[in-house]
Amino acid sequence: MRKYLLIFFVLVLTACDGIPARKDPNPLHLPPAGFVADSKKGEALYTQNCLSCHGFKGQGSNLGPPLVHKTYNPQHHADLAFHLAVKSGVRAHHWRFGDMKPLPEVSPESVGHIVSYLRAEQRKVGIN
Repeated sequence: MRKYLLIFFVLVLTACDGIPARKDPNPLHLPPAGFVADSKKGEALYTQNCLSCHGFKGQGSNLGPPLVHKTYNPQHHADLAFHLAVKSGVRAHHWRFGDMKPLPEVSPESVGHIVSYLRAEQRKVGIN
């Protein structure tokens, strides 16, 4: 019963606070329509934003998993997974490196370029 009362009061307080809920204008953290990814830009952005944890050319490090790995093939981790990881972070699930924190400073366009770079690196080693 207490659980239901608590839920009721939370709902009432939320409804009565007078502040409308803000909707995220880009909940999937995707680039705008018509965006064209560039793997060369992606390489520079990867170096700037990802290399410190995910290693040179996505090969991994002692701080983060390899992204050029069969686990991150497009059929298992679609491009959207990378966008959501940057936006919201990721709980450790495939590896034992700990959780990935969100990276709010990395734009959807930057992630699009980075994914293009990582997919090119994956193709070089036969991950399609």
